[in-house]
Amino acid sequence: MYSDVEQHVIYRIANAPVREHPFPHLFVDAVFPEAFYARLRSQWPDASSLVSLGATGRVSAGAYPERYILPLAAEGLERLPPGHREFWSEFAAWFLGQGLFNALMLKFERYVQARFGEHLEDRVRFHVDGLVIKDLSNYSLGPHTDSPQKVLALVFYCPDHADRRHLGTSIYVPNDPAFRCKGGPHYDHARFTRAATMEYRPNSLFAFFKNDRSFHGVERITDHDVERDLLLYDVRAQVVPASENAGKTGLGARLLRRVLRPRA
Repeated sequence: MYSDVEQHVIYRIANAPVREHPFPHLFVDAVFPEAFYARLRSQWPDASSLVSLGATGRVSAGAYPERYILPLAAEGLERLPPGHREFWSEFAAWFLGQGLFNALMLKFERYVQARFGEHLEDRVRFHVDGLVIKDLSNYSLGPHTDSPQKVLALVFYCPDHADRRHLGTSIYVPNDPAFRCKGGPHYDHARFTRAATMEYRPNSLFAFFKNDRSFHGVERITDHDVERDLLLYDVRAQVVPASENAGKTGLGARLLRRVLRPRA
């Protein structure tokens, strides 16, 4: 069953057009098979299984009090009741596995090659992370480009209905055309113009390649009693010094020699 789901997701992503402005991104509808999406929603973790983002050490203590998460790793999955744990453990096994990662590397191949250049095959080590997320009313996220280690970010929208499309992630363009950011700080919305909002629709995906122009964020949620359900999938990279990589082949070398096409 899950191989069919994985291939459906890969097919939808692989055939989606990449939009270049203001940074490489894509939007996909029906990213999961319809029947699987209905099951995913029926298995969605309840609030008792999620923890405040600010209590996890991923951000400063107390930051983003309206965001709750469940890591798709042992420390998160063990919080689930047995029935839900089985579903999400099986989901995580393929969702964070090699097949989807390979497809994403191929989809964004030229951007990955351009970013890492000659270091790609022997000094770049990749890490994949997945989270179940619930955002509540008053949540917001200032325009930012993500951390310097980020390579790809995928935001799967998982609502039951399409009645709050305005709650999607927005893309911003700096008012100063020359402004760039390597990553880290979040900025005031007043310094940017919102170019588009990726609509928060059931079973859809917003994905982008991180660069110094990938400004995105979330307008403050002023609706009452909001539960904004998401799946996040991130690819991060570490470029290790040559002296630390002698005789080693990290994920970048082992995997990308097989995945990415050689350059002439």
